[in-house]
Amino acid sequence: MPTQEVPKVRGWQSGDMSQISRPPSSPAPARLREPSRASQVLLVIAIASCLPYLALKIAWIAGSRIGIPSGSSLLDEGTRVALISVNALTVLMDAAVIVLALVLTQAWGRRTPAPLLVFPMWAATGLLTPIMAGFPVQLAVGIFSGPAEKSSSNGDPFLDDWVFGIVYGGFIVQGLTLGILFVRYARQRWGHVWQGRMGELPRDEGRAARTAAVAGALLALVPIAVHLMWAAGSNSGLPQQRIDERTAEFNALEFLSAATAAVAVAGVLLLVFAPRATTFLRLPVKVPLAVAWAGSGAVGCWGAWMSFAALIPQDDPAKQPPSLMVTTNALSLVAGLLLAYGVASFLRRRTS
Repeated sequence: MPTQEVPKVRGWQSGDMSQISRPPSSPAPARLREPSRASQVLLVIAIASCLPYLALKIAWIAGSRIGIPSGSSLLDEGTRVALISVNALTVLMDAAVIVLALVLTQAWGRRTPAPLLVFPMWAATGLLTPIMAGFPVQLAVGIFSGPAEKSSSNGDPFLDDWVFGIVYGGFIVQGLTLGILFVRYARQRWGHVWQGRMGELPRDEGRAARTAAVAGALLALVPIAVHLMWAAGSNSGLPQQRIDERTAEFNALEFLSAATAAVAVAGVLLLVFAPRATTFLRLPVKVPLAVAWAGSGAVGCWGAWMSFAALIPQDDPAKQPPSLMVTTNALSLVAGLLLAYGVASFLRRRTS
């Protein structure tokens, strides 16, 4: 997972958010129970869903061509070292899913310091949620527009079709199981944090949180506008390879990226400004909190991942990302972190 540091928030350093002082009306968090049988089943499913991806990546690192057709750009000697490095990194990222699943289901995981769990879970949520939403959308659009061939710039297939189904299907299962496990875990350990409705929140969320939220929202306007531009059919700022291969699925995913950033901004602004409009007064706090959590993670972590991908050297100029794409990804990274700071500040102040 990306390694950006989560903003240090007073009260988290003790390792358990339940240690933070709460107003008298806040109920005490429930005593942590031993992992249930259902949690153990979810753990097995989560681990099993990681194994095909890990096996493929390790095979590719070892030099295997399984799932890679002849002529694929993945076989170019000039990028082999970079691809091995990326594959090694993604092996560690997927292995982190297994570690998180163990933390969320084992008795010793109940004693894990909050920052060591919360930040990786935020990053995992941010990386997996767009895949969980995007892959079904991509399949649905493909049914109506015709299948899109995943090919490299020379027209040869990039990967065998079965690879995409196994990899993205595994990611969806990982996201579902890890999400359920985290909700069950967090409900016991920190459930008091998101109880109540928006009308009960204090008006003053703090200057730092408001400043970060507004700054993140303003920065996010650029990625939102660019993704909408690409979704509408514009080729400005796209590498030539992407232009040659663009499909209806690409347009749908770009619209989804813009929508994700927009709802992330809306969720964070709702939390830190706690508007008193009648529409929001009875809205459960957990709704904007969930949207802000997942949305800020998606914006920030995918911005980080795409910025990292842009650093990989390319032999073919047609694959080189233009400056607009690089700038958009960088702004997404910064905006996501600022929005995440707003979420972290809300969680702190919610209990004080």
